[in-house]
Amino acid sequence: MKTEIKICMGSSCFARGNDKNLEYIEEFIKSNNLDAKLELIGARCENLCASGPNVMINDKKYTQMTPEKLKIILSELKRNENE
Repeated sequence: MKTEIKICMGSSCFARGNDKNLEYIEEFIKSNNLDAKLELIGARCENLCASGPNVMINDKKYTQMTPEKLKIILSELKRNENE
């Protein structure tokens, strides 16, 4: 079963940084050859705009996301996938 990464594509989240987060996630997946293990999908606004940018990983919500925070989370996911 693939790990699902859902990134909010609503205008508020996108303007607050999910454009950069999306680029980071795509590059992380590509550079770590995780296409078969991680599924990246876009989401409509989740009505959590005040806490954005928002990303959900396997239905767990992460708020105020940055590429730095994603690096930590995705590195941990990668470790777990490799075990």
